[in-house]
Amino acid sequence: MGIRERFLSAMRRKSGGYIPKDISLTPPQLDRFEAFYGHRDYASEWRIPVRSVSLPFPKTHDGNLGWLGSISARTTVDSWGIGHEKARDGSHFERLIHPLASAEREDQVRAYPFPLPADDQSVHSAKEAVKALQGNDFVVTIAVSPVGGTIFWPAYKLRGMENLLCDMIDNEPLATELFNRVTAICTEQARLAASCEPDLIHLADDLGTQLSTYMSPELFRRWIKPGLAAVIRSAKTVHPAVLISFHSDGAMQSFIPDLIEIGVDILNPIQPECMEPSDIKNHYGDVLSLYGCIGTQTTMPFGTPDEVRRLTFQCCDKLGSNGGLWIAPTHVIEPEVPWENILAFIEAASQFE
Repeated sequence: MGIRERFLSAMRRKSGGYIPKDISLTPPQLDRFEAFYGHRDYASEWRIPVRSVSLPFPKTHDGNLGWLGSISARTTVDSWGIGHEKARDGSHFERLIHPLASAEREDQVRAYPFPLPADDQSVHSAKEAVKALQGNDFVVTIAVSPVGGTIFWPAYKLRGMENLLCDMIDNEPLATELFNRVTAICTEQARLAASCEPDLIHLADDLGTQLSTYMSPELFRRWIKPGLAAVIRSAKTVHPAVLISFHSDGAMQSFIPDLIEIGVDILNPIQPECMEPSDIKNHYGDVLSLYGCIGTQTTMPFGTPDEVRRLTFQCCDKLGSNGGLWIAPTHVIEPEVPWENILAFIEAASQFE
């Protein structure tokens, strides 16, 4: 049985004995990797089984970015017209510039130059890339997540978090137009991604803070859940075997039953600072696989190498013995994480391959 087949069997919770690992490095950590190994391909060096294929959104704005105001040299503008001002220290943090922040009416949203779903050439290229990678025994994922999210995330990046949350209560026509536009684009993008026959389709919408969710279950079920359900349904109609991986930081465990109901197969990142991974496994482990579980707010930056190894072994023993675990730090590895802790995680996780 090849690695790809073993990965898919584990994520479908059909067999134990193999626990895949993952890790993502910020640029300063990638520089450390190169200094240590003499190259920059950490995915191959550390036997990461999953590879991503891109399916970009064609932009429709003409480069006239007046709605963003004055932007710095560190700012890039994505196909959705959202400004991203990168941090100076090489971390993943950024300041967002919201192009619809000043909108007051739904017609202003309607007039906005939203991007289009992927074009035919991009889909063709993605299909060829998926086929080639799978032929080399890699697991392949395509992210439907525009600007890092699927429904809630792109809407708030366009509008601004506070504005959008207020709209959901006090400006329903604007919120309806915005969510409908985002959902329509991402539903079609999911269909196109699924037509490429990847093993995984990745969705994301951060729904939780450190303590609770951004919104009540009622607001989630009215505004967010229907769009996510449409995206997942669109993908699985085209490619029923595809696994849906969903990312949400924070204490969002109250939404897990809703996510399972609409077809999420793998949940990331299971932040141990916000929820207990073993509780999630005990409650939902028969229908949901866990992806993450090693804290990047606590253990990775502040633990010793021995503590990193010990926690990795504990998670794999408790959570992955019967499949259903994809072990990983819960976010990208920030610049302050000691290099020895990264190696300790890789060493420990590799024992379960």
